[in-house]
Amino acid sequence: MTDVNVFVAFAAGVFSFLSPCVLPLIPSYLSFVSGVSLEEMRSEQACSRVRWRVVLNSVAFIIGFSLVFISLGASASFLGGLFLGYRNIIRIAGGVFIVLVGLYLIGVFKIAALERYLQFNLKDKPAGYLGSIAVGITFAVAWTPCVGPILGATLALASTAGEVNRGTLLLTSYAAGLGLPFFLSALAINSFFQFSQQLRRYMHIVHILGGVLLIIVGFLLITDYMTMLNAYALRFTPQWLLERL
Repeated sequence: MTDVNVFVAFAAGVFSFLSPCVLPLIPSYLSFVSGVSLEEMRSEQACSRVRWRVVLNSVAFIIGFSLVFISLGASASFLGGLFLGYRNIIRIAGGVFIVLVGLYLIGVFKIAALERYLQFNLKDKPAGYLGSIAVGITFAVAWTPCVGPILGATLALASTAGEVNRGTLLLTSYAAGLGLPFFLSALAINSFFQFSQQLRRYMHIVHILGGVLLIIVGFLLITDYMTMLNAYALRFTPQWLLERL
């Protein structure tokens, strides 16, 4: 696996962030994990202590859901490694699944069960940053039905890696794609409100772009051109980066 796959996984995480069960609820998540009301977060008079409380708790929340996704990546690549002799079959099956997910995002067909997410009635968050991590783990499970198609496509890609460390890196990239905009939202909550309101008008286009990306990746896997693309990308990858991939 090379940086091409890492880029795809990161982009998948960003598209998951833009899903209807994540993006509109970001302010509520931030308020819940930090214990700071939306009015306080958006207040011009909010002190630095309050803002850092929001940011640090959001980091703990990100760590929580990242642990879940990274564990899933390690499991998928481990299972792929067990069936290494069937790697071509896994590659083709994974490619077909990723293409289907792309078609789903474009809107060729709909699955009602994937249009909603699980809801947990957490009235009181466990105290401290460990509590925010626990809530992140819980909400990762709640998000799974909604972000499941994109997450499943990423896991399918991880299963073709056949090595636990590769799958772990791939889902770490996915978690980073989901976590980075979440962190930036906590860092600049007022700007996020403006951004999200403007983005909602283009949500359909965002989903189409995500679907097209996955369809391309799926066909590259099916035809095994992904291997050639990765080999080509290696020629332009700095040595220091290769040593870390």
